[in-house]
Amino acid sequence: MRKESLQFLKDLIAAPSPSGFEVPAQRVVRARMAEYADEIRTDVHGNVMCVKNPDHPLRVMLAGHCDQIGFIVRYITDEGYLHFATLGGADPTIVVGSRVVIHAEDGPVLGVIGRKPIHLLSEEERTKPQLKIEKFFIDIGAKDREAAEKLVSIADPITFQADFQELDRDLVVAAGFDDKTGIFVCMEALRILSRRKLDCGLWAVSTVQEELGLRGAQTSCFAIDPAAGIAVDVTHASDYPGCDKTVQGDIKVGEGPVIARGPNINPVMGELLVATAEEKKIAHHVEAAARPTGTDANVMQLSREGVAVGLVSVPNRYMHTPVEIVSLSDLENGAKLVAETVARINEDVDFTPM
Repeated sequence: MRKESLQFLKDLIAAPSPSGFEVPAQRVVRARMAEYADEIRTDVHGNVMCVKNPDHPLRVMLAGHCDQIGFIVRYITDEGYLHFATLGGADPTIVVGSRVVIHAEDGPVLGVIGRKPIHLLSEEERTKPQLKIEKFFIDIGAKDREAAEKLVSIADPITFQADFQELDRDLVVAAGFDDKTGIFVCMEALRILSRRKLDCGLWAVSTVQEELGLRGAQTSCFAIDPAAGIAVDVTHASDYPGCDKTVQGDIKVGEGPVIARGPNINPVMGELLVATAEEKKIAHHVEAAARPTGTDANVMQLSREGVAVGLVSVPNRYMHTPVEIVSLSDLENGAKLVAETVARINEDVDFTPM
C-alpha cells in the first residue's frame, strides 16, 4: 500500500468517531481529500461530501460510514465508577475486561470495564452469567464522584482502546475497521480518479450514524439525489473456526472485496461491478444478499424515486470487537474496483432493469 494511503488509514483509526460524535474522523477526511476533491461540503448532520465535477447532472454517490460502535457515560456513582449505554451494537460478552477511552472535554481519560474475578463469583453467577450492559461499569481510578467529575462528564463518548497493529502477511488489526475501511475505499477511489476525466459527477461521502439506523446515508443521499451509488462497508469473513459457510458464504480475508447481489442491489450496477472486476482482473468475491442489507445501500436504494445502488464490502474478522482484522490488499482492490466501475458510468448507461 502507498505510504501516504496507509497513513490515512492509520489516522482514521486513531480518530475517535462513535455514532453521533464523528467530528474527529471527519476532520481527517477533510484534510486528506483537500488535495483531490474539487469541492468539500459538510452538511448539518455531519456528513462530509468530497466531490469531483460537482456541476455534472449525472451524479454518482459513494458512501462509507465513519461512525464506529462505542458507548456514552450515563451515570457516575458516589464511588467514582461510570455506568454507560451503548452507541451501536456492542456484544456484552466481549465488553467485560476491555480497556476504553473516555473522550472528555479536557482530553482522553483511560478506563477499564471491570467485574468480579472468577474466584469471587457465586455458583449461579458462573453457570448463568448476567451479561447486561447496564450492570457494567468503568473504573477510571477515581477516588469518588467528585474526583471523577473533574475528569469526565455525563454524555462523554467512549471507545475501545485498540491501536492499529500489523500482523502476518498484509493483515492488520484495530477497533473501528467497521467502517473506516469503507471511508478509506471511497476516498481512495476518488483519489485514483482525481486526475482522470469522468463523464459523471462523483460524490464520495463519509456518512454518519450508520450504526444507529443508516441515518447519515439517508439525509446525504436525499440531498445529493444521485442516479447511481455504491455503498462500501465490511462483511463477515467466514475463514475462521466456528463460521458456517452454508449461511455466510465462503468469504476469505485477503482474497478481494465482496460484491453483493440480491434484492438490495440494482441488477445493472451489480453486473457492472462484477464485469469490471473480471475485466480488470481484480480479485473479488460475490456474496448473496437475500434481504435488505444492514448497510448504507439499504436507504440509498430507497431515496427519492430510487437509486441504482451497489454494495462493495471488505471481509472482516471479529466485527464489532476491539480486534477487527482486515487485509490491506482487500482495501486496495476495493478502491480500484470502485474507481474503475465509476469510470465506466456515463449518461448512456441505463440502470433500469430490463
